[in-house]
Formats: sequence, C-alpha cells, structure tokens
Amino acid sequence: MAGATGRRLALAAALVCALGAGALAVPAVAHADPGPPQPAASSQAPAAGSLEAVHKQVEDLYRKAESATDDYNAANEQQRLQEKAVADLTRRVNATQQRLDLLRGRTGALARAQYRSGALTPPTQLFFSDSPETFLNGVSLARKGEQATRDLLTQLASTRADLGRYAKAAEDRRKTLEGDRKKKEAAKKEIESRLEAAKKLESKLAEKERERLRQMEEDRARQAQQTWLSSAAGKGVMNLKGSAATGDGRRVVDFASAQIGKNYVWGAEGPDTYDCSGLTLKAWAAAGRAIPRTSQEQWRQLPKVDVKDMRPGDLVIYFGDASHVGVYAGDGMIVHAPRPGRQVTLAGAGSMPILGVVRPG
Repeated sequence: MAGATGRRLALAAALVCALGAGALAVPAVAHADPGPPQPAASSQAPAAGSLEAVHKQVEDLYRKAESATDDYNAANEQQRLQEKAVADLTRRVNATQQRLDLLRGRTGALARAQYRSGALTPPTQLFFSDSPETFLNGVSLARKGEQATRDLLTQLASTRADLGRYAKAAEDRRKTLEGDRKKKEAAKKEIESRLEAAKKLESKLAEKERERLRQMEEDRARQAQQTWLSSAAGKGVMNLKGSAATGDGRRVVDFASAQIGKNYVWGAEGPDTYDCSGLTLKAWAAAGRAIPRTSQEQWRQLPKVDVKDMRPGDLVIYFGDASHVGVYAGDGMIVHAPRPGRQVTLAGAGSMPILGVVRPG
C-alpha cells in the first residue's frame, strides 16, 4: 500500500513539473511554475499544494476551452449569416442579369427598327412626310419614342451598374465567409487541444486524487457562494421583494431545470447535451424568445439589470470575458452547464465571479 501511494505521489508531482515545463504541449497559461517534483512520502497523500496546482491548471484549460467555444459559436453564426448574404446577393445577381438581358433585347430591337427605316431619325422622317396632318400627329409620337429610348438606355446603364455592384458584394462576402470558416476551424482545434490536455491531466491522477479534485472544486464553489451571499449584492438578491418569476421567467427556469443531469458537450444545443450558452439559448426559446447564441453576445446585446435586482429567468454572466452563463433560478441559485466532464446542475449564483446580469424579457 505504501509503495502504491508513493507511486501516486511521484506521478502527481511529476505531472505538475511537466505542466510547468510545457511537456504536455498545451498553450501556456498565466500561472507560476509549480516547481520541481517533491520526493514522495510513502505514507502520505499527495501534497495539497501539488493538487492545488493541478486544479488551477485543469480549471484554466477548461475556461480557455469554454472561451474558445464562444469563438467557435460566434464564427459559426457569422458563417451562417454570410452564407445567407451570399445566397441573397446571388439571387440579386441572377435577377439583375435577367433584366439586363431583357433590356439588351429591347435595345437590339430598337436598333433593328431604325435600320429597317433607313437609319433616318424620326424628325427627318416626319420632315419628308406627305401631309401636314401626318407631320403634326407624328411630332407627339416622336417625342414619346425619343423619351422611351432615353429611358431604356438609362435603365440599361443602371442595371449594368447594379450587376457590377452586386457581383462585387457577393465576391466580398464569399471572401469574408472563407475567413469565418477558417476562424471556426481554428477555434475548433483550440477547443479540442485544450479539452484533450485537461482530460489527459485528470486521467493521470489516481481515482482518489480525482475525487479530491472534485471535492476541491465543490469546496471552492461553496466558499465563493457564502462570500457572495454576505456581500451587498447577495443580500440584495436574497432580500429582494416581489422577485417571483414572470410567466416567461418561470418557463425558462422550468426548461433549464428539466435538463439537470444532462452532459455538457461543447457546441451542443440539446436536446440531450448542452454547453452553457446552448442551455440558455434553448431555455429562452422555450419561452418564445430568440436570444444570441453565445454568452459573450448575450452579454453584449441583451438588456442589463443590476445584480441585486435579478429575478428568476435572468441570465447571469460570469468571468471578465463573459465566457460562461447560467439561468438564475431564484433563492440565490442558478442552473448551468459547468464544463466537459460535468452535467447540467444547480449551483450557487455567486460560486463564480459574476460579470453581470441580463434580462432577455
């Protein structure tokens, strides 16, 4: 037993050292090098400091993966919009080309008619007419014909200009679309890289250490929640009068609560798996309201309310980069999809650093 514990100690310490040296080939994070591995004590559990360093590294990897997921979702949405814009412009190009072909046909018919009349202009033909009455009646028709010719040529020139403008706009959109696709692929690769690194990191811990890591996360969340509840904002939320959910808010909370226990999967929007903003997107869709896809866009576009005034159904945005979001369920709690390897769950609203609150309704 002592030998097995020692091996686990050495593995945990070597893992921390490898992280500091970049041996896992994951992107650098803003944490100090945890230092060289310490000799394993044969009868002791892994040092708290070593497990703390692992915890910080795992959390950083998952946070950065979640941020990259927002980048992926945003690029995906931009790609969808660009594809729609390209399709709309292509339809305009085709319709304008058809109109241009029609105008060219009319212009050709006019030219052929002039050729058959001996290439004489209408005023000249009128001058040589046999009777004054024919001449006078023809003056009005000639003026109308000249105006129609000018209008036709003006429409022809305008349509040509429209066609050129639409074609250029379509080409520009296609280039932007290609850029969005590349951004999407880059974000996807970053997500996969960070998730794989976090998975490997956790998998190298023994079962006992993995359980301690989970317990550490839960302890930190409880401590953060207690600190928040004792703050002015937390007290304001808990003492808020008339904070019962509206009809929309209740539907949002009911939907989100019904998803508890379902796995987190990045980029997922249900019905069996969700990422954090995929859950809030579908929760508000259940209330009949469309909101932006990503937590960052939800924070940027939706109306903000003071944290102390939040009510059930509001969306609580977390971290300085707005990379996480949950549904406020009331009583100081949220429903959220935490991260890969976790399930949709109920958690304290103050268990993570709150950036702010938005209210789609």
